[in-house]
Amino acid sequence: MKKISFHPKLLDTLPGYNGAQFSRDASAGLTVGVLALPLAMAFAIASGMSPTAGIWTAIVAGLLISVFGGSRVQIGGPTGAFIPIIYGIVMDYGVQSLLIATMLAGAMLVAMGVFRLGNLIRFIPKTVVIGFTNGIAVVIFLAQIKDFLGLTIEHLPGEFFGKVKALFSHLHTIDIPTVALSVTSLIVLLSWNRLAVRFKILARMPGPLGVLVLATAVNAVLQLPVETIGSRFNGIPQDLPTFGLPELSLQTLGKLISPALTIALLGAIESLLSARVADSAIDDRHDPNQELIAQGIANLVAPLFGGFAATGAIARTATNVRTGGRTPVAGIVHSLVLLAVVLVFAPFAKHIPLATLSAIVVVVAINMGEWHEFKGLTRFAVTYRTTLLTTFLVTVLFDLTLAVELGMVLASLFFIYRMSDLTRVERLPLSELSMLPEFLYPDGSPRVVAYSLYGSLFFGAIHKLETLLDPVHRHPEIVILEMQHLVSLDTTGLEGLESLSKNLHKKGCILILCNLSKQPESLITRSGFADEIGGNNICGDVYSALARARNLLPRFMDENNI
Repeated sequence: MKKISFHPKLLDTLPGYNGAQFSRDASAGLTVGVLALPLAMAFAIASGMSPTAGIWTAIVAGLLISVFGGSRVQIGGPTGAFIPIIYGIVMDYGVQSLLIATMLAGAMLVAMGVFRLGNLIRFIPKTVVIGFTNGIAVVIFLAQIKDFLGLTIEHLPGEFFGKVKALFSHLHTIDIPTVALSVTSLIVLLSWNRLAVRFKILARMPGPLGVLVLATAVNAVLQLPVETIGSRFNGIPQDLPTFGLPELSLQTLGKLISPALTIALLGAIESLLSARVADSAIDDRHDPNQELIAQGIANLVAPLFGGFAATGAIARTATNVRTGGRTPVAGIVHSLVLLAVVLVFAPFAKHIPLATLSAIVVVVAINMGEWHEFKGLTRFAVTYRTTLLTTFLVTVLFDLTLAVELGMVLASLFFIYRMSDLTRVERLPLSELSMLPEFLYPDGSPRVVAYSLYGSLFFGAIHKLETLLDPVHRHPEIVILEMQHLVSLDTTGLEGLESLSKNLHKKGCILILCNLSKQPESLITRSGFADEIGGNNICGDVYSALARARNLLPRFMDENNI
């Protein structure tokens, strides 16, 4: 095992750090901080948590991810992808259990980083990532219908079928003022960039924050008959949260392992994807293992302040890069900006309409889905379509954990099938045998045959060797396997070769191997199979193997009186 490394990117950026860079980082941090405020509250409310929990998650987790992270520009905090997972945990087990699950996920993430599993996340196929990302977007959208339409539903179920049933059964409770505000907020959000071109002052403010400020101001003046943060959550406290461990129940601890694993897996995937996208923008390379350790620390500590699951946020990280952030200092400033907003402007939060926050989350759901991938599905193989659509549907109808597990199983099975299909055993046309009468039986059938193996001889392709022992035809006395194009051999494939050798030996025949590539030769030698068949029966090329066969044939002729 490699030595455990703990080296945050912040340490690499401090040497040579100057005032000019701090000015750029501070500007970027300020921009991302004001962008993070409405998102943190919206994601928290959509997850069944208080807006205060979302803000403190962004402050604490964002600070720790920047200080200890493996990326120069990663911005951490609550994200939309976690909404269905967190909402389900809150509905099934309660807030305290969510905090415990978040801390368990944090420990898992730290362990993943310590054991250097960061690069393994990249082995998750694109089809699975697209499937669950689009599925999560649909789940988030469905969860926002209640607040978007102002429906009177006391507890919206977490699972799909119960949620759809509850929404349809309460459509008669739709609130017209809420719908009017939601639709208006949505239209302004979707049109923000075009409005910013016409009104230059809007270009200085992120769309979500601009819409939030406008809607809050209108509501404060007109006192609209809509639900607000004040009416549902009694506003946002202006003081620091209480520090303490969440209540631990041993009865539910075992049940939280699976949700915690889901949080850890999704957090690892999203944070490393975000860091990788950022790398291409700033011409840098993040440390995936250090990033996982930072994500783990953030999720271990945030619940102590009433926060919940956090990860690297792709949209906020991209905004940080676009506005000049190039070091973790920008992420630190982002957290301090949020802290200042809470301590100074918290009293005004009671006027924030939940309809506007719902519209913000709806836009996030629309933007996070890679919907164009569905349009191009017909261009790909059935295996690609099956994996992507299965992951998508299971995410929407059931849960993310099952979707990722099933998606990975399908992707693995299809990969095994494809690799097996690429493995070939082809008969070599040895024309020179016809010139050597001793290589033929009296009836003209060959006493020596040669085959070339292509691809990978592994557990999914071992059946390809069965064709070499066809009981219908008279069996040759010497079988040559040319393995130049066999790129890999696993233990099951080795067992198949050993079984072939033993079956040939029972019939009084010999197996000769030649032209071994590096990996198969290493395994055959280390396993002792080379000694079993005899070193003289492993040759450099086909011609050496034929020469070996020519030397062996007189013994066979004598033994069989030919």
